Amino acid sequence: MFEALHTDATALLTRWQPTGSAAATARDRTLALLSAGPVALRREHRPGHVTASALVLAADGERVLLCLHGKFAKWVQLGGHCEPTDTTLAGAALREATEESGIAGLRIDPEPIDIDIHPVSCQGGSLHYDVRFAVTAPAGAVEQLSEESIALGWFPADELPAPLAGGTEQLVEPALASFRRTSPRRAT
Repeated sequence: MFEALHTDATALLTRWQPTGSAAATARDRTLALLSAGPVALRREHRPGHVTASALVLAADGERVLLCLHGKFAKWVQLGGHCEPTDTTLAGAALREATEESGIAGLRIDPEPIDIDIHPVSCQGGSLHYDVRFAVTAPAGAVEQLSEESIALGWFPADELPAPLAGGTEQLVEPALASFRRTSPRRAT
């Protein structure tokens, strides 16, 4: 279990070029964690485990979809734990975004936009090594609340709600850069 995902995560993060020094440090720490083998992807791994999340952008790139998380009552991007059926980190992030948003047809940029390492209460205290991706929703997408969220909402990229989880705001600029890089050009 998790062997294919471990291979993908290690290769992806080895070739990934972070845009800043904090992300580079987080990448190096995540690669060090992954040196423990596939166990580093399991939530039972006490030193920490890799997770996957996604900042969902509207089809026009003007708004972001956030969820008011049920466990810690803050607005955050969509995402969570890797599952044994996941074979890529991008696939895990896309699965989580689809499950938590209820939106079919999401499109993911397979290159990470950020990595954030933060403490969580999993297994009595651990760290999430969260690899983050940009996802674009199809035109006219309508979100549907999942069990993990108190609320879902679309927000202008420059007017994020409060209380906002740490690390969420830092995703906006790299997600917008991904959107500009990967979205088909619109006629002007």
